[in-house]
Amino acid sequence: YMLAWEQAQFDAALADVFGFHAVQLGLPEIDALAANRMPHRWLGLPDDDWPAIATSQDNGGGRDAAQARQLPALPRWAFVTHAAALPFAANSLDLVVLPHTLELSADPHSVLREVERVLVPEGRVVISGLNPLSLWGLRQARAHLCARLGFSALGLSRLYLPEAGDFLFHWRLRDWLRLLNFEVDSCRFGAYRPAVRSAQWLQRWG
Repeated sequence: YMLAWEQAQFDAALADVFGFHAVQLGLPEIDALAANRMPHRWLGLPDDDWPAIATSQDNGGGRDAAQARQLPALPRWAFVTHAAALPFAANSLDLVVLPHTLELSADPHSVLREVERVLVPEGRVVISGLNPLSLWGLRQARAHLCARLGFSALGLSRLYLPEAGDFLFHWRLRDWLRLLNFEVDSCRFGAYRPAVRSAQWLQRWG
């Protein structure tokens, strides 16, 4: 549900962004550049994401592995990289997309500095993430709190979202972007349904 909502936002935001070179860093479950028409588009993945994807394709599509993570086919233009050390010259990219990249990074500010380095003047960066003050963020915070208090036996410490990383408040992200001389065009919020696992309950909260 959330990935579908984000895919629609990326499609709407990037359809009319023009240039020659675009890069998506992380989260292959979303094809953030699908609606973009730049001639050169790449998907950069961290090294720990690569083996699972490669294995699922080496096994003739690896149906079980692919279904487990809902991974698309690995495009020919994918490469392994660290988001804070990109293999591109300064001022060489027109667009960089960061789907949950910052919140899963050990040093999100370094990632933004690297993005600023590789973007051309007037280049664009599009970022998605989870709001710590949302229902989803509070659900994750509750699980972390219960784990620290030792309530794991009750099942209250089961994480709903990936354990790695911290969710970023949007005003903190705005401050970081301004420090790097970015101008914030817009900020969108959505996916308001509570954090439930059942498709039936997601539908009821529609």
